[in-house]
This record gives sequence, C-alpha cells and structure tokens, in this order.
Amino acid sequence: MSKKIKLLWDFRGEDAKETAKHHTIHLKEFASIEKLPFYAIDIHEKNPMLVAAFITIDESDMKIYRDALKPHRGEIA
Repeated sequence: MSKKIKLLWDFRGEDAKETAKHHTIHLKEFASIEKLPFYAIDIHEKNPMLVAAFITIDESDMKIYRDALKPHRGEIA
C-alpha cells in the first residue's frame, strides 16, 4: 500500500481563507481534467491570516501533481 502525501499551498492575509477555498476549485479541476486520483481536497485554517489549501494523494502520483502544480510544501499524511 502506497503512502499518502499531502501537498499544501499557503495563503496569508485578510483574504487567505477565500483565496484558499478558490484554490481548491482549481485543484479539483486539475485532477478531473488529468483523470488523476486523490483522497481529499480541502483547506486548513491555522489562524484567520494563514490558511492552506491541500490535496491528499498517493505517493505514486506525487511527482505528477508536484511538477504541474508547484505546491509550497508537502508532508506525509
């Protein structure tokens, strides 16, 4: 069984939450267009001024997502 990887994009400022929510739309569109599997796409609010959009994927798909979407960071989910 493959490890799950969470790729994250951080957004800061007063509009961070809305920007992160909007970014999840593009993540879903990309996965759909490219016919790539994923487990979850959502946001994580650390505080009102720092919100991350994320996608959880299999490690085997990580390079495709990483190279195309340029996440700010990644972690083992």
